[in-house]
Amino acid sequence: MGLWVALGVVVIGVVTGLVLRARAGRIRAARQDRALPGPVAEALDKDSAVTLVQISTTFCAPCRHARAVLSTLAEKTEGLRHVEFDVTNMPEVARALGVLRTPTTIAFTPSGRELLRVSGVPKASGVLDSLGEHLTRSIT
Repeated sequence: MGLWVALGVVVIGVVTGLVLRARAGRIRAARQDRALPGPVAEALDKDSAVTLVQISTTFCAPCRHARAVLSTLAEKTEGLRHVEFDVTNMPEVARALGVLRTPTTIAFTPSGRELLRVSGVPKASGVLDSLGEHLTRSIT
């Protein structure tokens, strides 16, 4: 009996891991408009076509990789800005944005309209492709 329970736990763990891995970095459509928390609204750059808001936590290893991808992308792309929020001490920001996992990246227009969101480490090419109509040009 104990062997079957252990085997069941392993199978459930593997399936859960595969599902989470498949969803990581996938770009999803924007959620419905919601009021932005103050710190996020203040961080939106009125001079940039798109601001990528990265939601991170202090001890999140994938968050560091996401920061590297997004900051490099923003440096090389005209009209794109990257800001990061460590919500370890600001959980109300994550809650207001509906973020359940870090890293999560949300793209906003200067007016605060959500364009897309990515859970996990985003792929630079996918982000650029999805935001193409909002950006003037990219330098790669």
